[in-house]
Amino acid sequence: MTSTPPFGRALCAMITPFTGDGARLDLDAAAALAVRLVSGGCDGLVLNGTTGESPTTSDAEKTTLVRAVREAVGDGVPLIAGVGTADTRHTVELARAAEGAGADGLLVVTPYYSRPPQAAVAAHFRRVADAVGVPVMLYDIPGRTGTRIERETMLGLADHPGIVAVKDCTGDLLTAAEVIAGTSLAYYSGNEELNLPLYAVGGTGYVSTVANVAPAPLRAVLDAFDRGDTAGAARLNARLMPLARALMAAGLPGTVTVKALLDAGPVREPLLPAGRETADGLREALAALDATG
Repeated sequence: MTSTPPFGRALCAMITPFTGDGARLDLDAAAALAVRLVSGGCDGLVLNGTTGESPTTSDAEKTTLVRAVREAVGDGVPLIAGVGTADTRHTVELARAAEGAGADGLLVVTPYYSRPPQAAVAAHFRRVADAVGVPVMLYDIPGRTGTRIERETMLGLADHPGIVAVKDCTGDLLTAAEVIAGTSLAYYSGNEELNLPLYAVGGTGYVSTVANVAPAPLRAVLDAFDRGDTAGAARLNARLMPLARALMAAGLPGTVTVKALLDAGPVREPLLPAGRETADGLREALAALDATG
């Protein structure tokens, strides 16, 4: 594990609450959720990421959300703002706005759709990191972007002083372990089923969608591992897997399933809300976890 995690170990990819018609941010609900997550065991919060519905929030809404959550949780809680777009210039604009709004770090996804070659991917990340004074977390999620940050590219980016962390959603534990061993990058799992395995090979922690509804049980896995209780960590991790499967492997985005549990307002189109049967199943999975806790 990285000796000094740049943003803590247990991070939540926080949803973005909207008002009943979905037209506006529900800032009171966002503030209340942020406070609950921190008190429940989250070291930091990732705002305006995929789970935060960044594709359908405006630039102004993104900045407003960062400011509101910063005011709610105070200065001691790391806030990482998602600023990734398919346009380098736009990403730089969002990065500077997030820094000005109080973000402690930036989550920058690989440019999507245009499928840039690796040299362009590296140049994009360096351009963003050069433009701000807060550290950058690379977001490697090729299943959504169509482009992976290849191993050699990652190793090269590790020499940039402003690039300090990775949110890894590749599912490739081998490459992650190699980069962890060869760099000082802090690796955060973006797949709940790999939180513990990645941590065991030197990862820093996780950026979790499931943490929106189960922050304490997720953190307990890392705490047990840090105490040297690897068997206990495995047991706690196993208890979480049914909920993780229900939330993340139900054929719906995590944003949809989490909002179905939290009653945090609608999702924005093109997403659609979860159906009643799905919502009932999610509540059963959460209740089962609570019963074993």
